[in-house]
Amino acid sequence: MCLRLVQAAAEACRLAAELSRRAEKLLAVAPKLRAKGAGDVIFLLLNEDAVAGSLVTKNLSRFAARRLFERLQQLEAVRELSGRPTFRLFGL
Repeated sequence: MCLRLVQAAAEACRLAAELSRRAEKLLAVAPKLRAKGAGDVIFLLLNEDAVAGSLVTKNLSRFAARRLFERLQQLEAVRELSGRPTFRLFGL
């Protein structure tokens, strides 16, 4: 039981370090984004587990969000989580 607990703690630390690295990468590429609503999307990505690729905000249309997420994927700042071609979810 103690061995499993230690293994789980080590895995949690590894995952936290990876998530932190991905968040830093996202913040590093943020100045390269020219979309008006990019700040809102970055805030959501940092605070939520997953964000829909068809996100609509007051400054970002559905089509602009799709282009923004594609750009973030090219910069390797986010990854697509759902594996589906239509309703896509993005996260760190």
